Amino acid sequence: MPELPEVEVTRRSIAARLQGARITDVRCGKPLRWPLGIAPDRLVGSRLGEVARRGKYLWLPLQRELAQAPTGIDGGLLLHLGMSGSLAFHDAAAEPGPHAHFDLGTTQGLLRLTDPRRFGAVLWSDAIDAAPAATLLARLGAEPFDPALTPQVLHAACRQRKVAIKTLLLGGQVVVGAGNIYACEALFRAGIDPRTRCDRISLLRCTRLLAALRDTLGRALELGGSTLRDFSDAHGVAGAFQAEALVYGRVGQPCLRCGATVRRIVQAQRSTFFCPACQRRG
Repeated sequence: MPELPEVEVTRRSIAARLQGARITDVRCGKPLRWPLGIAPDRLVGSRLGEVARRGKYLWLPLQRELAQAPTGIDGGLLLHLGMSGSLAFHDAAAEPGPHAHFDLGTTQGLLRLTDPRRFGAVLWSDAIDAAPAATLLARLGAEPFDPALTPQVLHAACRQRKVAIKTLLLGGQVVVGAGNIYACEALFRAGIDPRTRCDRISLLRCTRLLAALRDTLGRALELGGSTLRDFSDAHGVAGAFQAEALVYGRVGQPCLRCGATVRRIVQAQRSTFFCPACQRRG
């Protein structure tokens, strides 16, 4: 599923083109996870501001242009790509396929949300700090590159929990963005067994883990994210991070660092890949 790097890559691929564009048409297809929450035609005439990201959500701010058009509305759209969603620009005349569930027609082109599994969402909110946007975003942990997220903060959060560190990373309540592939890779780089209980991880190891997570996510952003199945940015460019994975997807193969056999276990209903020699619980 699209994780933080893929969502940020998507944001970068649509932001410049959408900023300042005026909405000309809105089409809703089959229902997504939640209803839009506003009549689609009320969005027509609004101008799009700077696209932002929080966790795996995208925020498209809208502003009404009273002087030029009496239509439109202030507020914004909160988007989530779900398990299989993607955004891409299309020709305005392009017919929607069976999995095209939301079209945003603008003066800069048609932006289409395609989501085969329909776990994604497009939600109207009066503001990013108003419900429903604020309610959904309030559940998220710190952004991984936020300077306020220090090793001490991470360590304090770990001390209060008794779950496995991999489970904590996937949960997103402490830090967002560590999806399955990136959690596996970061834990490998930090030398931490994914089964290690959070409250048993020292400050030194939290320092290494935070640095490894930032390095992993930063490299993923450089490479356009990961394309395990069909992810691509809004211009159709696939990600390449998966080609550099050191443990993810390499079960039964030799560890690239020590030569031991990479193992696979299941945690929180997700596959975990790790090297039992390089990654220790102690």
